[in-house]
Parts: sequence; C-alpha cells; structure tokens
Amino acid sequence: MTICTREEWMTIAASRLLWDGCVCFVGIGLPSAACNLARLTHAPEIVLVYESGTLGTRPDVLPLSIGDGELARTATCVVPLPEIFSYYLQAGRVDVGFLGAAQIDRYGNLNSTVIGSYDTPHTRLPGAGGAPEIATHARETFVMLKATPRSFVAELDFRTTAGYLQGSGARGRSGAPGGGPRSVITDFGLLKPHPDTQELQLAALFSGVGVEEARAAVGWPLALAAHVGIVDPPEARELEILRALHARTRQAHARPVAIPL
Repeated sequence: MTICTREEWMTIAASRLLWDGCVCFVGIGLPSAACNLARLTHAPEIVLVYESGTLGTRPDVLPLSIGDGELARTATCVVPLPEIFSYYLQAGRVDVGFLGAAQIDRYGNLNSTVIGSYDTPHTRLPGAGGAPEIATHARETFVMLKATPRSFVAELDFRTTAGYLQGSGARGRSGAPGGGPRSVITDFGLLKPHPDTQELQLAALFSGVGVEEARAAVGWPLALAAHVGIVDPPEARELEILRALHARTRQAHARPVAIPL
C-alpha cells in the first residue's frame, strides 16, 4: 500500500462518493479538496457550485474562500448569490451538499457557530453561511470532519445546521425536502445513518484501524452497522493528483499580491 496521511485517505475516500455529472454544492477546506480531486480523476463532468455564485467552476488551485477569484475565473458562469439559493438549491437541482463543521452529533446535526454557551462562548466560529439551506435542500449531504471527542459530541454547543434532528423520522416530519447526511467522512473511516433511528453508526474503516480507535474518537457510544466494511486504500494515481493539487495551491498562495497604488 502506498504510504499516505490520514487526511489524504479521508479526502480520497470522500472524493470516491461523488459521481460524474453530479451537481455538488461545495464547502471550503477538505470538502473542496475532495470535490476537485473527484473532478480531476473519475468525475470530469461534475458540476461544482460555490456559495459566491460560481457554477461549473474548474479551479486549478484550491480556493482560500468562496470569494477567491480562481472560482470566478474558471466558472462556466457567475450568477447573483440569491439565484444560487432560489433557482438552484431550493429548486431541487443540487444532488450533494458537501459540508464541514466544528461539531457534529450522533444524528448528523452540525455546529459552526460557537464553542461554549451562545451568550458567553469560549470560541466564536465563522457561523452558518449557507450550510443550513444546503443541508435542508440538497438531495443528500456529505460531511467531512476529523474525529475527536471534542468534534464528535453527545450534545452540540449550538445547532447551526440540521441533520436528522432528534432522529427516528424527526427530519421527515419537519418538512425538510432534502435527504439529510448520508455519509460522514472521518480520519478513521465512514459513518452512515441507521435506516430506522438515523443515528450515525460505523459503516467502514480504513485498513489498519480498529473499532476501538473509532469509538475512542467519538463522544457518544458508537454503534456498528450490520456490516463494517474496509475502505480501499488510496491508489498511487489518486495520491499523485491530490498532492499535485495541494502543491499548486501552496505555490499560488505563496506569491506576493500586487496592490495597485
């Protein structure tokens, strides 16, 4: 097996969940790396949508934010932000919402607002952005998050974005049209919702990772799916393309920016 980091493994595992022609609403960070890796490997016709209004963007380097000029420069078209949400997302045209967060609970609800109490937080985070709408309306949602008991928690400090709410059909009863979080990609493997309770359970592990390591990284008693699979290790070609993408990104962002006088 080619030697790789856990972050590389989770990025590659996440990219494999996407398919050619998929319309994907992309978050910045690890989700962006996974989606662009899919575009550069097995899904060249994937349609990447970023919150700033870029449709069909094909960046050569990973964006620093949704406002990165690389996204607009390589997009098929750029539309006003309200149109992204009303004409594309809320109209049911987005297959996958690919999100990150600071915290996730056992039912796939997300926190990106505060750590600690809302009124006197220990840490104030960037906030919701478009994540609540993406998670509500996308046909399915994927979440990428490195697992620790501080990020995979029994109870969120603040619920920014709804997953399956309290589970056991609560999301369906709420009227949310999207399908909810179908996969959570961690640095030990994949979690997927139980078909009845919607509680996240261990569905697959990276080879060489044990169940106890996964359970130690999660802040609730992690249940096992009926069959816990093994995620195929990264292939040399996948690693080569991912590392080249990150190398281009580092080089591009290291360049001095000319500020007009």
